[in-house]
Formats: sequence, structure tokens, C-alpha cells
Amino acid sequence: MRVSTSQLQQLTIFTTVLTGAGIGTMYYLLQKKFVESDYHRLALQKLEACPVAMESLGAPPLKVHNIHVTDTNNRIDQHTAQVHRCLIKIPVTGSQTGGYLYTSSIQDPDTNRWNLKQAILKLREGQTIDLLNPPPASTELTEGLDSGRWH
Repeated sequence: MRVSTSQLQQLTIFTTVLTGAGIGTMYYLLQKKFVESDYHRLALQKLEACPVAMESLGAPPLKVHNIHVTDTNNRIDQHTAQVHRCLIKIPVTGSQTGGYLYTSSIQDPDTNRWNLKQAILKLREGQTIDLLNPPPASTELTEGLDSGRWH
């Protein structure tokens, strides 16, 4: 049985479109899962509650971008059957500049709630702001805070 070239082309186009739609759907659902998670929400609440960080970004408006799913900084680890650890790098921008919000959260095995352990905003210019211990509004931002494990 012979198959014509045009039939093979049609099959290739159909397979490509179907695969692309499947990958696009998986990407959308993964982003939606991140955005709706407690560890993502807690980190953004800390950022929005820090006037120094918001002013440095030029926010509001604050724009939260999609997480880079291929970035190895973004992961949820299960160290034991009961302890979950989450590391996320969230891209954010304001009207003046942008940067990344580096977060680390641990899930309490008793309550299943996420607790924010680290939240650091690193701006494009290299300035960093520890959102769990924010500087007073009049203080200069620290340069070069040790976030070496995030690179």
C-alpha cells in the first residue's frame, strides 16, 4: 500500500498542531497552578506589603510575569514523606524597573500550610531587598546580599 506525499504532509501538519496544542495547554495549566498556590500568593503579599520594594520597582502598577518553567531555580522538593520545600523565582516589573522575587517556602506537615522562609527581591540594577526583614523607607538598599545559590 502506497501513501501519497500529500497525505503524509497532512498527517505531519495535523500531528504538529495537535502536539503544539497539548504543550500549550500543559504550560497554561502549570502556570495557573503556580499562580493559585499558597507559596506564590504569600511571596507576592510580602512584596506588596513592603513600601521600599514597591517604590524601587515603581509600583503600583506591579506586573507579575509567568514563571520560567525551565528555570532550575523553580522546584518543589520532597525531602521526606512529610516535608515539602518550594523554591520559586518570580519575575516582576513596575514602571521604573524589574527584577526577580526569590522565595523559599516549607510546608507544615501537620496543617499542610505553606510558610514563607525567604523572600528576596533582586532588582535588575543588582540591589536586593529582604522582604522578611525590610529596610526602613529612608534607608539605602543593600547591594550584593548573598543570594549566590539562586544563580
